[in-house]
Amino acid sequence: MPSTAVVCRDLSFSWPDGTVVLDGLDLALDGGRTGLVGANGSGKSTLLRLIAGELTPAGGEISVAGGVGYLPQTVTLDTGASVADLLGISERLAAIAAVEAGDASAENLAVVDDDWLVEERARAVLDRLGLPVGLDRSVGTLSGGEAVLAALAGLLVDPPEITLLDEPTNNLDEPARERLHAAVDNWPGTLVVVSHDRELLEHVDRIVELRAGAARTFTGTFRDYTAALEAEQEAARRMLRVAEADLAREKRQRAAAEIALARRKRYADKAFANKRMPKVVMNLRRAEAQVSAGKYRNLHDARLDEARAALAEAEAAVRDDDRIRIDLPATAVPAGRIVADLAGFTVRGPERIGVVGRNGAGKTTLLRAIHAAAAVPVGYLPQRLDVLDDDRSVLDNVRAAAPTATPQHVRAQLARFLVRGADVDRPAGTLSGGERFRVCLARLLLADPAPQLLLLDEPTNNLDLDSVAQLVAALSGYRGALVVATHDRHLLADIGVDRVHRVERP
Repeated sequence: MPSTAVVCRDLSFSWPDGTVVLDGLDLALDGGRTGLVGANGSGKSTLLRLIAGELTPAGGEISVAGGVGYLPQTVTLDTGASVADLLGISERLAAIAAVEAGDASAENLAVVDDDWLVEERARAVLDRLGLPVGLDRSVGTLSGGEAVLAALAGLLVDPPEITLLDEPTNNLDEPARERLHAAVDNWPGTLVVVSHDRELLEHVDRIVELRAGAARTFTGTFRDYTAALEAEQEAARRMLRVAEADLAREKRQRAAAEIALARRKRYADKAFANKRMPKVVMNLRRAEAQVSAGKYRNLHDARLDEARAALAEAEAAVRDDDRIRIDLPATAVPAGRIVADLAGFTVRGPERIGVVGRNGAGKTTLLRAIHAAAAVPVGYLPQRLDVLDDDRSVLDNVRAAAPTATPQHVRAQLARFLVRGADVDRPAGTLSGGERFRVCLARLLLADPAPQLLLLDEPTNNLDLDSVAQLVAALSGYRGALVVATHDRHLLADIGVDRVHRVERP
């Protein structure tokens, strides 16, 4: 069993505005490969930044067994730098070149530090990741996916003892994802990866879940984690049914006890009124009866309180069913009706089409062309969720797409997208990633006129697994034609595509 690589003790962190992210977190991460999962806002990315030293804890401590390398979710690049700069080897390459040219100074030799094969090692890593680019190539000429692969290569050329990856498969096409999966299988040292990519999470040794401010470790891959969770939840639901039945029984028994006590009291009052016994005796028995009734009530009240506590505990163990349930009859399209017709590509209602292909092959271009050629109302969700006005409220953003809908109607519909109460009046700019996604989806699906063709461009990028499940649930109520460009094969299976169209580079 690998030794412990990272230990967090009583770890706390809050943002400057007072928002608490972590509060007293205890966590131990063993060596090997760990997948870190949790809902948006649970603190996954913040935890990686704390371990990497980019953020300072408000309380507690972090211990790491070695150097830490970190690849953030969004890679910020110096477009004027070279690939060698990105890999962190340009200074060594320059020193080696100087020594080979005859300048064997102590300074150059110290920079080389006997790492004479760094160029060969770097090229081998780039080739393994499917990125056979020149080391002197400008970073500004790389695509988003190529830049991520190059940054990953830098962590493999000089691997630290501990590597942290935050959503590394974002912007990677299918072949690049497969190469990353292979690299993870053989990753040196300790690897901690935050990801919504279920395929990537099948290549880890354990899953750590952040939920409700605590961390739980599940041995095995993501499939093992979901199986263990489902078994646990089935047991929790069973215990909830038992607790509900116990509470109902205790309530019935409490009511029956009150009826019995009332009957005894009526009998005692009648006996007192008829003076069947000496007054002293009757007063004594009345006092005894009152004491006995109090004990009887206390006994049943205690049992009722125990049943209520057991029910509360059982309810806490059952996870909320945060699923979007919505029916969208206005989006329906008659079977076979052509909703968009391009040269060599026709979309008919209500078919579901998956668009796949390598980065740069033209998937987004195809979606835009379908949009332009559509013969029905279209809803389009771009890769960046920039369709909202951050200064306007959630309600106003959704009503902008459905101006004839009343505020009450929109509020009721937003509740079906799990946006309720005061959240409806919040400015869109204050929403979390998951909340923003649900509002964008609501704005799209609740539009007037209703979209009979839905175009989604990499909809699961930057979404946690709960949000992906919510997307699938929302699309189950959509009745129009659907075209989804994605690298996520699980998503295509979950939404039930009728056919897959592969876009090849020209």
